[in-house]
Amino acid sequence: MVSSGPFIEIDRAKKIFRSRSGDLLEALADVTIEIPIKPFLCVVGPSGCGKSTLLRLIAGLEIASSGEVRIDGTQVRAPRRDIGLVFQTPVLLPWRTVLYNVLVPAEVLKLDRIWARQRAGELLELVGLQGFADRYPNELSGGMRQRVAIARSLMHDPRILLMDEPFGALDALTRDAMNLELLRIWQASGKTVVFVTHSIEEALLLADRVAVMTPRPGSIRELIDVSLKRPRSAKSRTDPTFVALADRLRGHFSQVQDEADAALVR
Repeated sequence: MVSSGPFIEIDRAKKIFRSRSGDLLEALADVTIEIPIKPFLCVVGPSGCGKSTLLRLIAGLEIASSGEVRIDGTQVRAPRRDIGLVFQTPVLLPWRTVLYNVLVPAEVLKLDRIWARQRAGELLELVGLQGFADRYPNELSGGMRQRVAIARSLMHDPRILLMDEPFGALDALTRDAMNLELLRIWQASGKTVVFVTHSIEEALLLADRVAVMTPRPGSIRELIDVSLKRPRSAKSRTDPTFVALADRLRGHFSQVQDEADAALVR
């Protein structure tokens, strides 16, 4: 399923922001990682470690202060058309129906209207929303609105899907259901996914590989291969491999907390 060659390459990327007061804030420090085509990579780390900044570098919404981000050998210097984005908040247009929310990228990119309508229908079926095309966002549950956002992100058939804690605002039961739904969508669409999460269990259920980030300035502390068999289900959480990997990841975060406590003492 997972190719061994690099598709997304992040080479010693550093990102420094300037605050309103003029102070310099280093968000990322020498991040290096290679992501092959079509895998599911989850990025975990403490709050404020630069996970979202890393996604924005890949998307071309931010440019690295030093180092490089390359996709398929081409340096990323601006937003790309072959990337789809899903955020924690779906940001649907309340005056547009589900169908016309999904069609937004097609309108922006001026894609063929007949093709776009057909693809939008296929995507609504893919995310399990067939029959809801004429509904408005306020008629949908939180999970359904996020499904619309996923369909919209796939509208222009991107090669890469970047997801920034897309299920973080959902209740636990809905989040579990959406994790399994996302696995089904990913397996059907064949996209390369980079998924940011605070949840160790979510990362292990979804990912082929988990990138563990250090506290700010963020860098990659470890890359962990998730050797659980696919297809996965809720029962995967009881697999001994899952349990062992979860303990390993929790050890990382315990170490982070110990380092933070030690810094306060000093």
